[in-house]
Amino acid sequence: MKRRYFLAFSLGLLVSCTANQTSDPSLSNRTPTENSSVVPLKLAISDVQGLENLKRDYEPFRMALEDSLGRSVEFYPVQSYTQVASALQAGSVDLSVVGPSEYVLIRARTNAIPAIAITRPNYHAAIALPPGSPVQSIRDLKGKTIAMVKVGSTSGHLGPTEMFMSAGLDPKTDYEVKMLGREGSLAALKNREVDAWAGPIIDYEDFLEAEGASTDEFRLLKKGPALPSDVLIVNSRTKPQEVENLRDRLLADQNTVIRALASTSANTKYQESTLIAVEDRDYDMIRNVYRAIGEGNFL
Repeated sequence: MKRRYFLAFSLGLLVSCTANQTSDPSLSNRTPTENSSVVPLKLAISDVQGLENLKRDYEPFRMALEDSLGRSVEFYPVQSYTQVASALQAGSVDLSVVGPSEYVLIRARTNAIPAIAITRPNYHAAIALPPGSPVQSIRDLKGKTIAMVKVGSTSGHLGPTEMFMSAGLDPKTDYEVKMLGREGSLAALKNREVDAWAGPIIDYEDFLEAEGASTDEFRLLKKGPALPSDVLIVNSRTKPQEVENLRDRLLADQNTVIRALASTSANTKYQESTLIAVEDRDYDMIRNVYRAIGEGNFL
């Protein structure tokens, strides 16, 4: 019940943050003076708070965007993805990099346009077992307790939930979830406090290395399919030709853009990334999981 309440509160906050915004257009409907190359594009990063942190983690990326797009780009600091949604609605933000789960929730409230996807190598959910577990399949976890990472996390909640769903288990009734964070969930696995752990495959691999443990000791029950990519979204009032131009420029310059994005210590996850074309339907898996856990009314 606590898990459902927390998610409902988070999604409800997104609704309240966007419902009262005026629909001020962004790129496409500005006046000729405002639409000139002199006016900077505003860039938000959903999971980085404060201007100094933005500069620390994303300044090379911002500069690469400027070079590729031929436009000045300025940071627009936000506290959360809910503020990204509000700023998109108000026309205060033109571009934002968001995760798959964030994209689905923001899209539902703002109709933001997915411009281009940023792949994440080794971006998979996984299910692992504590030592001595007799479990042989996901279906064997029916009625069991599962440690996960964070409500709404693509790799630490929604991706694993989809794996349980694909095995025929109902996420609302067939197993119990304990949201314990990255360290807490793996500690619960190590201490045999849960029947299984479900989260990012990279966390599982890092855990084995840190513990000096083997896959025989902490058995990997299943590795899920590749999860949807992170995505660069643009304001919904951006003209189609502007979106196409942005996409074409970034694809042409992707080696430079990705190298800049991955150049800071906070963004090593992008070191082997690529930029690829994206469609809204690429994120339907996220929507299906939200519906299955009873939160489809927010989509």
